Amino acid sequence: MTPELTALALAAMLQVLQFVLMAVPTNIELPKGKTLSPRDRKRLGGDIQDQVSDKTARLIRAWENHFESLALFTIAVIVVSLANANTAFTATCAWTYLTSRILYIPAYYFGLTPWRSLIWFVGFLAAPCMLIAALL
Repeated sequence: MTPELTALALAAMLQVLQFVLMAVPTNIELPKGKTLSPRDRKRLGGDIQDQVSDKTARLIRAWENHFESLALFTIAVIVVSLANANTAFTATCAWTYLTSRILYIPAYYFGLTPWRSLIWFVGFLAAPCMLIAALL
């Protein structure tokens, strides 16, 4: 397996870990009727993030954010892999993405500003760099 595909597989496993990190405290903080319901805002009395602690809400947002960034990273890995454009640079970008996503979780959880945003940006930038490298 290429380093890029390995980083992608680990990023997907990180998504699973993030689910656990946010689901456990959410289910502890909310009554079972809310977490087992269809989660209609009207029925819940608002958004779930508004009903949990600030740190649990941050874990929810970090989990959702990973879904958003994982899409672009997945595209970059697929393009690099199918184009057979794997290089040390694209491997470094892939590991940079994964490292930034790992660091992003505690940075967001503890509200580390501006570091959370800088970590996010480094991870985000890794995917377009991989795409540019594949195009060149």
